[in-house]
Amino acid sequence: MTSLPLRAADAGLGFHFQSEFLGGIVNMEPEMEDKTLELMVRCLQCIPSTRAHNQNTSGMESQNLVDDLSPKKTTVLKISNGPVTGSRKRPSEGNYEKEKEHCIALFDQWSEADQVEFVEHLISRMCHYQHGHINSYLKPMLQRDFITALPAQGLDHIAENILSFLDARSLCSAELVCKEWQRVISEGMLWKKLIERMVRTDPLWKGLSERHQWEKYLFKNRTTEVPPNSYYHSLYPKIIQDIETIEANWRCGRHNLQRIQCRSENSKGVYCLQYDDDKIISGLRDNSIKIWDKQSLECLKILTGHTGSVLCLQYDERVIVTGSSDSTVRVWEVTSGEVLNTLIHHNEAVLHLRFANGLMVTCSKDRSIAVWDMASPTDISLRRVLVGHRAAVNVVDFDDKYIVSASGDRTIKVWSTSTCEFVRTLNGHKRGIACLQYRDRLVVSGSSDNTIRLWDIECGACLRVLEGHEELVRCIRFDNKRIVSGAYDGKIKVWDLQAALDPRAPASTLCLRTLVEHSGRVFRLQFDEFQIISSSHDDTILIWDFLNVSTNGQSEGRSPSRTYTYISR
Repeated sequence: MTSLPLRAADAGLGFHFQSEFLGGIVNMEPEMEDKTLELMVRCLQCIPSTRAHNQNTSGMESQNLVDDLSPKKTTVLKISNGPVTGSRKRPSEGNYEKEKEHCIALFDQWSEADQVEFVEHLISRMCHYQHGHINSYLKPMLQRDFITALPAQGLDHIAENILSFLDARSLCSAELVCKEWQRVISEGMLWKKLIERMVRTDPLWKGLSERHQWEKYLFKNRTTEVPPNSYYHSLYPKIIQDIETIEANWRCGRHNLQRIQCRSENSKGVYCLQYDDDKIISGLRDNSIKIWDKQSLECLKILTGHTGSVLCLQYDERVIVTGSSDSTVRVWEVTSGEVLNTLIHHNEAVLHLRFANGLMVTCSKDRSIAVWDMASPTDISLRRVLVGHRAAVNVVDFDDKYIVSASGDRTIKVWSTSTCEFVRTLNGHKRGIACLQYRDRLVVSGSSDNTIRLWDIECGACLRVLEGHEELVRCIRFDNKRIVSGAYDGKIKVWDLQAALDPRAPASTLCLRTLVEHSGRVFRLQFDEFQIISSSHDDTILIWDFLNVSTNGQSEGRSPSRTYTYISR
């Protein structure tokens, strides 16, 4: 057996092809390769055209067809007037055409299974170059436009459901495929569904929908009067533009500032606050709790009863719970301001508290942590007292798994929420810890050593130390993008959380912006995607609005070196 001469396409592979075709051994010359390829294509063309005929004549079930396709037959088909010898040269064009038609005629008479088996034999005898041509021929034959085919079968909803998983860029591309795809997207209101998906999963989108009032066009079925798909198509890029503007405002420090003067009569200072879309509730050094209208900034109500400064508070739709330097915890009814309950347990000032899902945790200057069961505002019972800190416990936070506490003894302690048993201590701060927040595995703490530390609560490791404040870090909050901190230096700093969690990120890129407006110590802050609200020893509450920014007369801060792109989830 002699080796074949190499084609140019195969020369780089170093292969010597030998082919056994129609029962004989041949050295396939380039011209024969091309003729075999042509015959192969003709056979492939014949398979679908004879399917209906063969289904009637063969009587095969689908399982038998699968069995026939398995590679168990080794018979070599011989379709020629005799074996082809290795030295035979390719016949003239006339003979080839005659032989080809003869092969096709025989091929048409076979069952589908036999046709497939014959084609498999042909393919196995071809060279790599021929396989490439066959592959190129088959690819378009095997493609199916299912989006167009499904509506034709009355399955429009399936086509819509498939396309509804696309992101905005892919949906734009899909609209350009053909008119039928564009019709499915339009009639399926897929741009509306995309926006609804973003509003459900991203708080920034949800906040924009409420503030710009296009949420009224969402989450309505087709029977309700809604704008056409084109409205949502044009709305989407406007939303993206709004998001990019907000992100740029955060990076560059552009904001609209509103100020509430609390006008305390005796001792000045606002120790704590919480807000929602309608109101701000603040706890003051003058022993009062003031409720402010968030739009007009007018004081709606003043709650009195504590005999010491109101150091901490939290509220929900029913009650306000406050802790004071008078060592008590009071529960107030939100709408009427009536005192519903007073808890007397701690021996010294109640420094912080949190409640959720029927559980409340308070901590005190007396070095203890109290865990309470809240059956109702009037039925609150002490479950357990946690002791272990060697100085005042300044702050607590918890979820279903852990209670986390921080103290002036420089430590953070972790306790089991269900059993109240001690789990571990996080060590690292050089001085007392004034604030922390805990969510998922992450704890972020601020200390009188002027630093902020990020911790993995599961292993107790310190992930990053943030430096920049010049005095005690008094308050700290974080979301999935940012950390915002306030300190006794009167400054509020905005940090890049994701960069802080990346050990490769240079320290110089972590602080995005420093905001300086308070003239006294910053005691408390809270923020969301659009604003920061902070309180201070200067007896003011400041609202830093990054959404409604007027550029007139406002200098733009220098953008930091690190750049960001909003990525939809």
